[in-house]
Amino acid sequence: MSQAGPGAVASLEPPAVATLKRAVELDSASRFQESLVCYQEGIDLLLRVLKATKDETKKAHYRQKISDYMERAEAIKKHIEKEREDGKYHQQIKIEENATGFSYEKVFQDYLNETVTEVWIEDPYIRHVHQFYNFLRFCEMLVKGPGKVKTIHLLTSCDEGSGKSQQTNSLEEIKQSLKNYGITLNVSFSSSIHDREIRFNNGWMIKIGRGLDYFKKPQGRFCLGYCDFDLRPCHETTVDVFHTKHTKKT
Repeated sequence: MSQAGPGAVASLEPPAVATLKRAVELDSASRFQESLVCYQEGIDLLLRVLKATKDETKKAHYRQKISDYMERAEAIKKHIEKEREDGKYHQQIKIEENATGFSYEKVFQDYLNETVTEVWIEDPYIRHVHQFYNFLRFCEMLVKGPGKVKTIHLLTSCDEGSGKSQQTNSLEEIKQSLKNYGITLNVSFSSSIHDREIRFNNGWMIKIGRGLDYFKKPQGRFCLGYCDFDLRPCHETTVDVFHTKHTKKT
């Protein structure tokens, strides 16, 4: 049976308040995409509080709050959509040193939807074992995501040293594995690549200062964060998100 009454209100109200407070903070910082997610989660929690509340005065208070937050969330939706249409959308997310909660799923979830079929990754440093695993983990996220990704384009720099054969063999293995899921991986090399960016064919472009390599090395093989990257500490970096009507072609 679903929880109801004072006990339900007591357990649901604090997380609802905390989530909506975070939404307002993100909203004030112009981090609209993140604030919209928090508003939506907070409103859902507040609706559950309303349902469990018996006091009519409190019900009226919650209804007004829900109405206010819904109105703001709708305004943010329209603002984001207008900036997308104008090609002016830009959001910046700062990842602090040793911060956690920034797995690829968390960073990219707002920009991956069912319309994504093609992805471009430009990252000069897909050379070492942990970087191959980062790229593989990113590909796994795409496979499990809501879109039906058919093609992934990777542009990186070629390892001209002793690791050249390892780079070739590792990327080829990832390529063959993706093929089993009906996804084509096209790998290109450039000696002059410096930018790090990821583009989806729904118009989203994400630039991460450190590329995919922003996770710190785990302290040990049996430490939290070794498997779950939401628990893995990060290097300090910046994530810049843009939206454009015209997806880059390579």
